[in-house]
Amino acid sequence: VMSAKEKLVEVYAGSLWQAEVINGLLNANGIPCAIMDNTIGTVTSPYSLSSGDVSVVVEEKYKEHAIEVIEKG
Repeated sequence: VMSAKEKLVEVYAGSLWQAEVINGLLNANGIPCAIMDNTIGTVTSPYSLSSGDVSVVVEEKYKEHAIEVIEKG
């Protein structure tokens, strides 16, 4: 669960399908994250019709670990 007190940082930006893959990868590695829709700035629904412009965000303290996990993917 992500803390409201922590600063969120972007670790991925691009297509929704890739963001979903990264979201699953990070969660499987114990890193809390969220997919944000950059067009409206809210967490997207898996049923969103968005074709792009989404980000995966993590709490700043998880940034380095998240990037390592994504790169090893």
